[in-house]
Amino acid sequence: MIALNFDSDPHRRYNILTGDWVLVSPHRTKRPWQGKQESPPLREKQSFDPHCYLCPGNTRSSGDVNADYQHTYVFTNDFAALLPNTSAGTYSEGFLHAAGETGICKVICFSPDHSLTLPEMEVEDIRRVVDVWQQQYLEIGRDPDINHVQIFENKGEVMGCSNPHPHGQIWAQRSIPPEVEKKSAKQQEYYDQNSNSLLRAYLEQELQLSTRIIHANEGFVSLVPFWAVWPYEAMILPRRPMAHLGLLNEEEKNQFAAILKDLTGRFDRIFQTSFPYSAGIHQSPTDGQDHPEWHWHMSFYPPLLRSATVKKFMVGYELFAYPQRDITPEMAADRLRTV
Repeated sequence: MIALNFDSDPHRRYNILTGDWVLVSPHRTKRPWQGKQESPPLREKQSFDPHCYLCPGNTRSSGDVNADYQHTYVFTNDFAALLPNTSAGTYSEGFLHAAGETGICKVICFSPDHSLTLPEMEVEDIRRVVDVWQQQYLEIGRDPDINHVQIFENKGEVMGCSNPHPHGQIWAQRSIPPEVEKKSAKQQEYYDQNSNSLLRAYLEQELQLSTRIIHANEGFVSLVPFWAVWPYEAMILPRRPMAHLGLLNEEEKNQFAAILKDLTGRFDRIFQTSFPYSAGIHQSPTDGQDHPEWHWHMSFYPPLLRSATVKKFMVGYELFAYPQRDITPEMAADRLRTV
């Protein structure tokens, strides 16, 4: 049998967290930065926008007025996808099944400065965001009707962000989403067999190989996962296995803020543009159970492929079969590491 060459041979890679596969076709594009060259789109920089519904002191479309906040600001989403006081009833007739879903949706303004993005903020201000993420996870998770808390950020218009003001969201709900259920099952399976965190063991291997490591500090490592789907997909992993953000100590919160700034800054420098992405923190369910198998992590899914405007879309084969990528995770990690 011919030996597999990751740099040239089409091959599949397995996602240990979900059980899914991704097709890698490195022969199609040898270098991710070759191809179209262009000037990045210009961003209008203004620290306060009187028409922005997230800026301090402004009136939102709901009629509520934002506080004159100086750092971070949290409020219940005016157009929430989940509501706390709706029906939790079920419907079942033949092949038709439905269930009411209750929950809470919040918006987190990262900064009062309308012109900033996360990588442009100071580490101490990103640390304040980390504090809010931790507080909100613990506070919302104590609600007996909430079994999962999803913290995420959509950055950039291409990722569906409706407002450029630096902000993220929290969607918390009664049920546990399928992606989290898959990760719970895989981590539980490994923990039962090894009494160890799956991601801790994975991180140890990645640190030994170093080919997909982007950056590291005392508490955290950023890397391109072996099974990455998006061109410059990345993950931040705490070195210490922790089920959720609530277990971060003070120094670890500083280290998390620092590596967040580092990674998002590297994204911006790849194509000299404000790099769009969807980022999310996956952590243990808030169902009242202990989850020693869980090792929380933050994933970044950026769509840009070869320039500031050339994007990766999930189309055709990927919609009907499974994801496919041309540049290998090793190529992407090398680009992020050296940029």
